[in-house]
This record gives sequence, C-alpha cells and structure tokens, in this order.
Amino acid sequence: MMQKIRLTTLMFFVSACCFAQLPAKPNRYTDSLNAVVQNGNDSSKSAAALLLSYYWVARDTSKSQQFIDLARIAGKQYPYQLALSYFYEGVLFYMKSDIASSERSFQEAIKRLEVFDTREALSFRSQAWHNYGILQQAKGDEEGFARIMIDESIPLAQQAQDTAYLGKNYLDLAIVFKNTQQYDKATTYLLDAINTLSAHKSNKATNNSTLNLINAYTTLAENYVLGGNHEMAKPVLDSAMAWLTRKPNDHLIVDYYSAEALYNVAMKQYREALVSVDSGVAKAKEQGRTYDEQRLLLQKYYALHNLKRYREAASVMDWLSQQPEMMTLLSSKLEVFKGMSETQAALGNFKPAYEWSVRYSQLSDSINGSRLKNEIHNMEIKYGNAEKQKAIDALKLENEKSSLSARNTRLMIWFLASVCILLFILAVVTFLYMRNNKRLSQQKDLFHQQQLREIEQQQQIHVGHALLQGEERERRRVAGDLHDGLGGLLAGVKMNLTGMATETKTKDLNRVVDQLDHSISELRRIARNMMPEALLKFGLETALKEACENLISDKVNIRFQSYGIRSNIPHEKQLTIYRVVQELLNNAIKHAYASEILLQCSQNNDTFFITLEDNGRGFDTSAIRSFKGIGLSNVKNRVDYLSGKLEINSTVNEGTSINIELNVAE
Repeated sequence: MMQKIRLTTLMFFVSACCFAQLPAKPNRYTDSLNAVVQNGNDSSKSAAALLLSYYWVARDTSKSQQFIDLARIAGKQYPYQLALSYFYEGVLFYMKSDIASSERSFQEAIKRLEVFDTREALSFRSQAWHNYGILQQAKGDEEGFARIMIDESIPLAQQAQDTAYLGKNYLDLAIVFKNTQQYDKATTYLLDAINTLSAHKSNKATNNSTLNLINAYTTLAENYVLGGNHEMAKPVLDSAMAWLTRKPNDHLIVDYYSAEALYNVAMKQYREALVSVDSGVAKAKEQGRTYDEQRLLLQKYYALHNLKRYREAASVMDWLSQQPEMMTLLSSKLEVFKGMSETQAALGNFKPAYEWSVRYSQLSDSINGSRLKNEIHNMEIKYGNAEKQKAIDALKLENEKSSLSARNTRLMIWFLASVCILLFILAVVTFLYMRNNKRLSQQKDLFHQQQLREIEQQQQIHVGHALLQGEERERRRVAGDLHDGLGGLLAGVKMNLTGMATETKTKDLNRVVDQLDHSISELRRIARNMMPEALLKFGLETALKEACENLISDKVNIRFQSYGIRSNIPHEKQLTIYRVVQELLNNAIKHAYASEILLQCSQNNDTFFITLEDNGRGFDTSAIRSFKGIGLSNVKNRVDYLSGKLEINSTVNEGTSINIELNVAE
C-alpha cells in the first residue's frame, strides 16, 4: 500500500520550481544567466543567480551554494528575492540529505513570502508547503503531509490559479487516501487531478504536467483494482500507455508495469501478470530501484501462487522476506507473512504454515489504522467547508460590535456543551474500545482454534487418501494373483479332472468337476469385484451398469439410470466412485434386505451425483455413529476424498434414500 510514497519523494525536484524549466541547450542558457549576473542590476542579478543555483543543485552542490550566497548579497534590498533564496536553499539542503536544515529553509521561505500576494508568490508558497510536507512524509508522518496539503498547499495553488501545481497536489493527496485504503476518496481526487492536468495549457510546465498526468493514470488504475472496480482499471491503463507512447519515461514505465501486473492478477490473468512483472523488474534493475523491483516481485508471487506453482512462489516470497526494504513497511511485511503461510500450507508444510500465520496475526493486531483515517477525514471536511466558513466569519465581523455580549454568552454555552459532549463521547469511545478489544481477543482465540482444526482435517484427509490408495493397490494385486495365478491353476485342475471323468465315466468325479467349475466362477467374480475389468476397458458408466446386472437375482431387482456421465473423469476418481456405488449396493442387499433398488448416476460439469433408493427395512439415522460396520465409514472416507457431500434419509421399515455429490474436476 505504500508504493507511491517513494514516487512522491522522487518527484520532489520536478515540482520544486515550475518557473525554472531548463532549455534544450543548457550551455547557452547558463551563459546568458552568467551574463546577467555579471552586468545586470542587483534585482536581476539576484534572480539570475537563483536560477543558476537551481541549475547546479543536482550537478554541483558547492556551485549551487555559491550562487545562493551571491543572490542574497545582490538582493539584500529586495525582500522577495531574499524570500526565494530560502526556497532554493531548502532544495539544496535536501540534495545534501540535511533534512533538518531543509525544513528550516522552507519554513523561512513560507514566512517571508506571506507578505506578497502576487500569483507567482502564492505559487511559490504552495510549493514550499508541499515540499515541507514531503519531508514529513519521508519521516513517516502521512497525517502531517495530508494536513499540509489540505490546509496550505491546495488553497494556495487555487489562489495562484496554478493549475499545473494544483493537479500535482490533488494527485499527492489522492495517494495518501489510497495508502490508507480510502479508495472512494482517492478516486475523487485522482479524477480531479486528471481533469486539472489535462486542461493545463501553460508551456512553462507542460513536461511536468504530462509526467504527473501519466502518474495520475497509473495511480488511478491501481486504486480501481485495490478498491474492487477491476473493470474500470483497463481503460485507465490504456490511457497511461497512450501517454507513455507519446512521452516515454523510464521511471514511470516501471509504475505502469506494476499497475498492469496488479490488474492482471486481479483479473486472474496470471500468465500476463508474469510478463508485466518481468518487464517492470528489468526496468527497475536498470534504474537501481530496489523497492520497486521488490513490489513487482510481490505481484509475481501472487501470480505463481494462483497458478499453483507453489515452489516457485515460495522461493520468491522467501527472497522477499530477507529484503530490508520490503520488511521495513508494515503493510509489506503483513503481505510477506500471509504469503509465506499460504504457500507453506499449499506445499503441505503445516507446521511452518501455522508459525507464519501466527506471526501475521500478531503483527496485524498491532497495527491500528483507524486514528489516521479519522483525522484525515476530519481534515477533508475542514477543507471542504473552508469557503463557507470564510463567509460566516465575514458576517460575524460586521455584526461583532452590536452582538459582542450575546456572542460571548453563546460561545461560553457552546464551550460548556462541547466539553460535556466531548466527555460523553470519550466515555462511549472508551467503553466501545474496551469491548471491541475483548471481542477481538475472543475472535483471535477462535481463529487459532479453527486453524488447528483445519490443519487436523487436512491431515486426516491426506491419511484417508493414502489408505484408499493403498487399499486399491492391494485390491489390484490380490485380484491379479487370484485371476492369473490361482484361477489358472484351478482351470488346469478342471481340465485334468474333466479328462479323467470322460475316461472313467465316474459320477462322483463329474460332481467334483462341477463344484470346481463353480469355484472358478466365484473366484473370477471376486477378482472382478476387487478390480473391475469393465472400468479399465470401457469406462465408469459401463462398469456401474455391469455391477448392477451382476447383483440382480430372483430376490433383488436393480434399475440403473445414467445421465451425462463423461469419459474424461480421472481414472483414480472413477475407481473411487465405483467403490462408493459398490458399497451402497452391498449395504442395500446384505443389510437392508431390499428387493427393489433404484440407482441414478449423473454429471453436471465437474460435479458427479449419486442417488440410491431402496425398499429395505431402513434404520434410525441418529444411530449411525454407533454402527460397528465399516461400510458407511468407507463411503464417508471416499466422499471426503473427493470433497463431496453425503446425505442419508431413512425410516425404519420404510426404506432408505442416499444422495451424494462429488467433485470430479481434473
């Protein structure tokens, strides 16, 4: 959530002086300014020296300082030039990383510029307040930066009618609201910024306005995605790319790729997101922008995780967890902790997953963002009502002499009432805070218990899965041994006995041959039940039909109905479905003594439905847990294995109805 703060700081000097645009030929520009310094009057010397100071500030700070000193000497009798010298000195100290001196210089410039009411002076005051606010933001004071923007910088830019700088202020204020997850407010200010910057026609700041406009588009796209308005983000991204095509900028293209990756992840276009991340990371590395590279890799993690490439995702997140830039910001640290927990859980590493989850929960509980949101909201209300308050103040001043006594009385009453209301609100807030803390503690305990239960359930599912797979492998082995081994031996014995019976014509020997023939048939039936050949050769629907036909007898009639069963169900899941049906049929015949059975099997997309109804003796469903047999237990385990649902309706002496839904997605 903090990604745009660094961009605001890097744009410091772009917005530092909209009147000091450098020409295409800097040598001619500096030569002309130096000529003014040498031959002009004191006022023009001071102004030219300040422009030369700004020219050298990013190239040679010592030369920049010399020109500021020269400007003060030449302009000592010109208060406006002296005031501007402190503005440029604030920029110089910032370049020297002397934040305290930079703050003092900007404050001095603000104080000295207050006596001037020209549009240029008002614009410089707005910029001085803005840059002072950025220094507070760099120290982590988001609230202070927002207060300065609302109370000082934006009103001054409006008075100066400086549309380019007003748009920049709207953009920076919107970033504060986006950083505090107030996306609707951020959208309002971003649209104001785009409209203001798009309408700006001044040739002096066209380049800066274009860069700020591109920045506003990419920020608005991110804000739409984070606020859940995904469909609104795409046209905004297209607008940003259109401007970047006309005005290429290596710095802003990184922010574009970051917003594009965020959008692709939100739209579940994970492969496209990886392309955006790789493009952005390459540009960020070229510019040495370590944190921007890391926030792009965070989007790569989300894409890989959603593509179920968990090991690659874990590798990315493990690297991010070791980066000081990423782990310094609490919001980024929360995302890392949560990502590590989810990835480890997906890999089946439940102990480290639980440990990361605990760290995430503890850090999340320690962050309280409500105070900042409320104070910024109050400042916005104050700013929105500023014009109305001015009118009210003017009327009060006109009637002040005639109504002084009554007003003082009213003020005292309002003061006492406000104190009472404030004390009441404080008591209510304290009560609610204590109650919410208690609820939060209870919710944390419930959450931890739920996590432990979920981990235990996952382990049980894995164990059940392994048991079912082992059971099927053993069935397959035993069926093969019975059919190919013992079945072949019995068939050979039958042939020999048949030959002997033919030669000796002994009735007893013929009876033995018949019994042996029956035993071979029974052996083959058992082998087919353990590993049905029809399922392997012809698929699930044919195997289920054959299973029903094999159980039909004079005492039992089975009707089988199938609808839309697909042949592309994974073989392992086909086998599980076959075992569930086999177990249900056996229970209906052997335990319920049913004479009429209806079996319906159907499929809708990735959901497989089984319905079995019989006219057996039924049972009390409330006593299912006390049953000692393993039949229903096997059915329940297989249903859980396929993430399904099992519903049993039965009445004693009235039959049983069983409904099952299974997930058969590949």
